[in-house]
Amino acid sequence: MPETAEHDGHGTAVSHEDVLDGPVHEEPPRPPRTSFHRRRDFVGVLLIVVAVVAGWVLIGTNSDFAATSSQTGPADVEVPEAPSTLPPSFGEAWRAPSGATPIPVAVGPAVVTGDGTEVVGRDPYTGKVRWRYARDIPLCTVGEGWSDVVAVYRKPANFLPSDDPFKNGNCSEVTSLKAASGERDRQRNGDAEADTQLVSDGAHVTATGKRLINTWRSDLVQTMEYGAVPDIVNPDKQPRAGCTYGSIAVTQGRIGVIERCPAKADPAATGDDRLTVYKPTGKENESDTPIVDFSITVGGTNAQVLAMNETYTAIAMPNPSRILVYDGQGNKVREYPVSVPDADLAADPARGVASVTRGTDAVFWFTGTRTIALSTQDLRPLWTIENTLGTGTVFAGYLLLPVKDAYVVTDQVTGARVAQTAVNRDGYNGPVRMSTLGPMVLEQRGPTLVALR
Repeated sequence: MPETAEHDGHGTAVSHEDVLDGPVHEEPPRPPRTSFHRRRDFVGVLLIVVAVVAGWVLIGTNSDFAATSSQTGPADVEVPEAPSTLPPSFGEAWRAPSGATPIPVAVGPAVVTGDGTEVVGRDPYTGKVRWRYARDIPLCTVGEGWSDVVAVYRKPANFLPSDDPFKNGNCSEVTSLKAASGERDRQRNGDAEADTQLVSDGAHVTATGKRLINTWRSDLVQTMEYGAVPDIVNPDKQPRAGCTYGSIAVTQGRIGVIERCPAKADPAATGDDRLTVYKPTGKENESDTPIVDFSITVGGTNAQVLAMNETYTAIAMPNPSRILVYDGQGNKVREYPVSVPDADLAADPARGVASVTRGTDAVFWFTGTRTIALSTQDLRPLWTIENTLGTGTVFAGYLLLPVKDAYVVTDQVTGARVAQTAVNRDGYNGPVRMSTLGPMVLEQRGPTLVALR
């Protein structure tokens, strides 16, 4: 194309050439822009990848996941049907070590044992292992809640301040397992004490303690802390500081505890024990602020809280031995003398829970030397049977009451003896905690679970 001439504004001719005139020569393609086209870049990336993989391996080998062993079983297992009649006798079917179960744990179709570091779900008839869950840390206790198995493990290390009483470890790992299969459902961290026991009101599970009581709902979210909260930020949220707890009992929507507080924390007590009833849940995001129904001194020491229902709370007192019943506002409505040696009430119950079993028609309390039945309606004493080994368990409508080398088959309400059947315990005459699953009767004899049929 020829040059063209134009004039600028001053009459000077300016020539222009069309630069697109003629053939267009393509430039050679350029390499894509990247930071990885040099050898040292690839070497650097390789080192980063190796470091990341090594980090994940290190984390994995030291994580809770790597330290957990889980052998699950089938979920479609039927629950054994409870019998309607008593068998002529009971004989041992199987036994297993179970030092972490204060009472027999029978949930859904499984009898559950806990010992050392593992929780085992067993066939109720044979004791054969159906599922197994284990950690590399010791079990504190195993219980039941929301038709799940609840296992609490002890962790020795934590990040609490050096002056915190829980610095050296506590029962802080809480795991729920599906009863039929053993599949892990949920897991949380808590602050339960080493010698704890789990008690359930159906909606919540509470872990006992001498200085701290923890409560969780079914998703294992903590709904209430009562007492010496670890690493506390606002100490004025708890009613009293420095108290210890002798025993607790639970019912739907309420927790009862016997408190013993220093004079500076509780001047009104003047040395007497205090009965406090509070709710298992607080306001939203305020699980460290208890909502108290009532708190009263009981006029003596060595009290034990025995049982609760929707209206009443029953406690036992020594010197003289008696049962006191309080209403929902903390008013003492009844006092009943009972024939219990003062020695039976001289110490707090193990793990802070009185030996009590709820039957269909009564509540049964084992004092240490005898069994006393209380009405489920107003918690008044119904009858006493001496020289027993535990609270017993309801089977085919009757109470099977353990005595030396036998069961006494007892009417729940009247205490009348219906029959007696021999039981061979191989010389064991210590306390016996009992439960049932279908036709199987379960006995906790110290650290051993024994199934009979």
